[in-house]
Amino acid sequence: MRKALYILGDLDEHDLIWMARHGEVINLSKRDILIKAGAAVDHLYFVTEGELSVHLANGQAIATMGVGDVIGEMSFVEKRPPSVSVQATGSCRLLRIPRTALIEEFGRNTGFASRFYRALAVFLSDRLRTASEAGSGKGSSPIDNELDEGLLDTLHVAGDRMRRMIDMLEGRMRV
Repeated sequence: MRKALYILGDLDEHDLIWMARHGEVINLSKRDILIKAGAAVDHLYFVTEGELSVHLANGQAIATMGVGDVIGEMSFVEKRPPSVSVQATGSCRLLRIPRTALIEEFGRNTGFASRFYRALAVFLSDRLRTASEAGSGKGSSPIDNELDEGLLDTLHVAGDRMRRMIDMLEGRMRV
């Protein structure tokens, strides 16, 4: 959930409503492939239920993604095909937002674009920092596992936004 909090914490209510209106819920079954290494990624995904595993081309699992995780963000930023595959480990539900719709909205709404890209930059920075610390062999100290102060300020707001976005997508809340 922490990853989505970076994104949702910086967005405003109008951004959230736009994402719910332009996104769609998809369901995956166990072993369904969401992203295939080398294939274009045309959507950005938010995991709302279930778990997925990330695999290298040789099949080695390197990570697990769950509720609140964002998938496809690297290809969204770079527009390059991924070097990993992402597969459902069981039943999953995701919000899928087309890349083209996001790019078009960013052209019309520069505030949304600014908030979104800032949140994505913070998210990717955190991922790189975490990977660098893990790769150093030093392990992480309790202070390394703490959330960024800026994220703490918006934690409750971001969590509430995630729940509301799911409710909107599932028809429990009007958009």
